Amino acid sequence: MKILVTGGAGFIGSHLVRRLIQNRHEITILDNLSTGSLDHLPETGFTFWQMDTRDIAIRKKVIFAHFDAIVHLAAQTMVDSSIRNPYFDADENVMGTVNVLEAARISGVKRVIFASTAAAYGDKEESLLPLHENLSLTPLSFYGLTKVTVEHYLSLYHTLYNLDYVVLRFANVYGERQGDKGEGGVISIFAKRIAANKNLTIFGDGTQTRDFIYAGDIAEGIIKALVTEHVNNVYNLSTQTEISLNELVRTFGRAVKRTLTPSYTVARDGDIYRSSLSNKKAKKYLNWQPMVTLEEGLRRTVKYFSNESN
Repeated sequence: MKILVTGGAGFIGSHLVRRLIQNRHEITILDNLSTGSLDHLPETGFTFWQMDTRDIAIRKKVIFAHFDAIVHLAAQTMVDSSIRNPYFDADENVMGTVNVLEAARISGVKRVIFASTAAAYGDKEESLLPLHENLSLTPLSFYGLTKVTVEHYLSLYHTLYNLDYVVLRFANVYGERQGDKGEGGVISIFAKRIAANKNLTIFGDGTQTRDFIYAGDIAEGIIKALVTEHVNNVYNLSTQTEISLNELVRTFGRAVKRTLTPSYTVARDGDIYRSSLSNKKAKKYLNWQPMVTLEEGLRRTVKYFSNESN
């Protein structure tokens, strides 16, 4: 299959690209390198376009390339940045995506896979956990709103132009090559501090929960979405497991075979207390399930950052 991966030099993109190359797909990466890096990628096995998704020239390049599918990962992913600068957030996430969708429509791409987010749901009642795909979407940030907006664009592009799509709403993704920010950033921060033998700090009492999923499992979910017959649909990719930050620290300790004792500080305003996504639909229709345990994923992540610091 001939596939364009936008944001392919980023954190999740680098995990996906490796899998796709191993599976002998013909890969082109589009990335402006604002947050991604060529160092994240293998040395060979792909074509690279250093471009921004908003660049109108993308359309002509995609037409000549004849892609079968586009995996659209490129985005502004920072919740706080979206609040500070909603114009940039909308320009990058909505207008950049519309440009990619126009390129797909004009060139005859058969399928678009879109990386959405748990932030689309907003702060739901805890009795609704784990959250399923049919719940109302009430995002609390412009970042979440842009992802929801793009989901509607995809639905309408299918209705008007018969462009197939799969929306994947990610839980809190973590793993090698992750930055400190973003929805799964706490693991990256902790892993770097553990690798450097520094203390850990938890905001609040540590009982707040998240649904952490390893980036390699996300990559496998995207690959399943590329070939599924159950298109024009939305799927959560998650472990469907709530892990408190206190338990996260204990799991880190088991992963590195050390006793870790965090310090605690004042909770941050606006943080969701509990979070978990249902993955039943993805298991049923994508034939996908997470394979990497949290302990193993944390071990790989700490090892990566330990090697980076040496």
